Amino acid sequence: MLSTEVSFPRKIQSFIRRQGRLTAGQQHALEHHWKTYGLDPNADYDFAGVFGRHAPLCVEIGFGNGESLAQMAAANPEIDYIGIEVHRPGVGHLLMLLAERNLTNVRIYCHDAVEILEKRIPNDSLSGAHLFFPDPWPKKKHHKRRIVQPGFIALLSKKLKAGGYFHAASDWQPYAEHMLAVLSEQEKLANTSEAGGFCERPAYRPLTKFEQRGIRLGHGVWDLIFSKA
Repeated sequence: MLSTEVSFPRKIQSFIRRQGRLTAGQQHALEHHWKTYGLDPNADYDFAGVFGRHAPLCVEIGFGNGESLAQMAAANPEIDYIGIEVHRPGVGHLLMLLAERNLTNVRIYCHDAVEILEKRIPNDSLSGAHLFFPDPWPKKKHHKRRIVQPGFIALLSKKLKAGGYFHAASDWQPYAEHMLAVLSEQEKLANTSEAGGFCERPAYRPLTKFEQRGIRLGHGVWDLIFSKA
């Protein structure tokens, strides 16, 4: 069964649990594939043991329906991925994709990403961290809910190993500019853009259907990649 218990203290969250309705396929995937791919947020893991090998480890924070994560995992079998998502329909959809494609280099937490980073991801362990299209919380009174804040970036920088990177993308320009400002203030991270601003989308980040639709409508997308010295 998929555990929903939380043992961590409450704090301002960057998400609202909109569980939504599970499709029959998502429910089946949760019931039959969680034991293979799921991770318990209350347990400590040796991730090399979990994956059965020593390999670069990347985390994707808030993977949505999991399409991009599944594509990246299939295209980069030499990398191990941990996906973190609070919404069960998205978790169920990713489980379907992993089982259909017989992917073995992905594991999943269904939990608050900040708490997983704080409690379950060792310092200096991540080769990469991805945050694609987080909720921009556009209203000023909700800006405190944005996940990209100085404290979050300081935490994330501790989890990256030397040479590791953090890649964020947003289709909301004010939030992208906010992320650029916050990241630029973190002394442990350096912007990989020679111009000191946004980057071109790297080939490893798949275009989502939502993003493709936005591009057709003339909407912008802003990528940021910062690395740890």
